[in-house]
Amino acid sequence: MSRRIALFIAGLIIWLLLSWTLNYQEIIIGAVIALISAGMFGGYLPLEAKKLLNPVRWFWLLVYIPVFIWQCLKANVDVALRVLSPGLNLKPGIVKIKTSLKTEIARVFLANSITMTPGTLTVEIQDDTLYIHWIELRSTDPEEMAKMIKGPFEFFLARIFD
Repeated sequence: MSRRIALFIAGLIIWLLLSWTLNYQEIIIGAVIALISAGMFGGYLPLEAKKLLNPVRWFWLLVYIPVFIWQCLKANVDVALRVLSPGLNLKPGIVKIKTSLKTEIARVFLANSITMTPGTLTVEIQDDTLYIHWIELRSTDPEEMAKMIKGPFEFFLARIFD
């Protein structure tokens, strides 16, 4: 029950932030949608209510969003330059990286963040190991490659989910 209440509160807050209005019709619609979502999906929520409503985690999430956007922009420019350059000298490959993230949801968010960054694709997750297809193997050292791929994602996701 507390997960559903937490999801309702979080959903309503997100709705209010996205609609950016305090018009009573918008608040009612947001509350109804948040209530329906909490009723349908609250049982599947992987976080405890106290973790979900922790303001420190929300702060780190708000910090993570621009960091993620910046990483995506850099990767988009990199991939675009590779496509536009003559000769297209690529060295694609699969990289095995270990993560220090403790929770399954944090690992999934890391995998999705890596996949949504152009030039990389998470192929598989096995416990604390991720297999990533990378458009250009820039190193032969596994630790250095893991650091390049994970970038700042792991730091922020540990503060949000672990």
